[in-house]
Amino acid sequence: MIPRAILTAAEMKAAEDATMASGVSVDQLMERAGRAAADIAWRMAGKAHVLVLCGPGNNGGDGYVVARLLAERGCEVQVAALADPATDAARNARAQWPGPVDAIGDARPAPMVVDALFGTGLARPLGADLSAALCDLVRKARHSLAVDLPSGIETDSGALLSPVPFFDATIALGSLKPAHLLQPAAGFMGMTLVGEIGIAAESALLEIGRPTLVPPLPSAHKYSRGYVLVAGGAMAGAASLAADAAIRAGAGYVALAGPEHGEGPLALVQRLAVDPRTLADLLADERVDVAVAGPGLGLNDKAEARLESVLAAGKRLVLDADALTLIAKRGAETLAGLDAPPILTPHEGEFARLFGDISGNKVERAREAARRSGSVIIYKGNDSVVASPDGRAAIAPPAPSWLATAGTGDVLTGIAAARYAATGDPFEAACEAVWLHGAAARMAGPFLIADDLIEALPRALAACL
Repeated sequence: MIPRAILTAAEMKAAEDATMASGVSVDQLMERAGRAAADIAWRMAGKAHVLVLCGPGNNGGDGYVVARLLAERGCEVQVAALADPATDAARNARAQWPGPVDAIGDARPAPMVVDALFGTGLARPLGADLSAALCDLVRKARHSLAVDLPSGIETDSGALLSPVPFFDATIALGSLKPAHLLQPAAGFMGMTLVGEIGIAAESALLEIGRPTLVPPLPSAHKYSRGYVLVAGGAMAGAASLAADAAIRAGAGYVALAGPEHGEGPLALVQRLAVDPRTLADLLADERVDVAVAGPGLGLNDKAEARLESVLAAGKRLVLDADALTLIAKRGAETLAGLDAPPILTPHEGEFARLFGDISGNKVERAREAARRSGSVIIYKGNDSVVASPDGRAAIAPPAPSWLATAGTGDVLTGIAAARYAATGDPFEAACEAVWLHGAAARMAGPFLIADDLIEALPRALAACL
């Protein structure tokens, strides 16, 4: 699946400018945007009474186009405006709307509400009265659609500048923006659809899409499919989850090397490695493709010695949980000298311990962390961001909130290890792992536990063949 570009506000303006320089007028872009939004509104509510809320800028101009096109289809349409149009294109669109325009304060509730007040580029909160009116009208509607972005959202960070109602759907005009996927904004979008308006969207920031996987070749054997070694420690259960996930995610051979035997399927190879020297000997096997450390490792001196054996092994690495806490003591920048970029999978607390107070939005923080550490970062959350030291970054579609339960991060670590062993590319592997993790969670359903994710993994991978 080809990943979709995600454009910042500045990148979107540059793309629009380039399109207009090629001979497409702003009025034509507005007509395309309005038509795309009107088509969605029509599919959502048919001939229901529609209230279109228009702002003074070009987003409001899109709203006037929506109103005109829905009226031409036989809808009863009411338009309410915050102010007179302030751009030539918006004035032209307003002139083509044949009906009256009410003030926002006079808007009557309707079964369908279209928010075309403010879109990309908003930098200040809505006034309290306007925000309250928008929330009230959307709450009273049966259907609601935001044009480009719900009004009150900052484009690049996903921050809520003022109270925002929950929408049933949002149409991203021309391209996705960071706020369509970053929290908290993403939680207010409803179904997010992209309306193609003829703009070439290119960016170093992408949406994580379904990976394309291929079956093993007829000549494949267990080691050619990837050998993952998981370094266990004080909590055998966490390491077992990571190891089991690695098997289910396609690795041909997985060994769990810890001071005691863990749990897992019979296919999981158990290796007793009571001391760091034994672990180092196991890691010296040239067939080991990826080593995992962190889940259940512990934080004592023994754990630190085991981590040192893993870091010194010269293998591709996936590091999580306790390993990240131990690395934070020495500084994440010490990872930059490893033979291959490791994959780090921090949640918010681990990220803060590793990298301190990095400024910027979540994408910017992930990119800076990747640069400092020479690592691929999976900055976990409902809006997981993957970032590479070379500047590439990707945002995952919103993940099920049921993942907020013990052990699911260990499962993600195991998936990432299996995919790193299979692809040899840490950024590609991290993106695949995040997508598969979310897909397995949706398949497992509500009230899942980490074990349920592992059971669902084969189905999630099969959907990508």
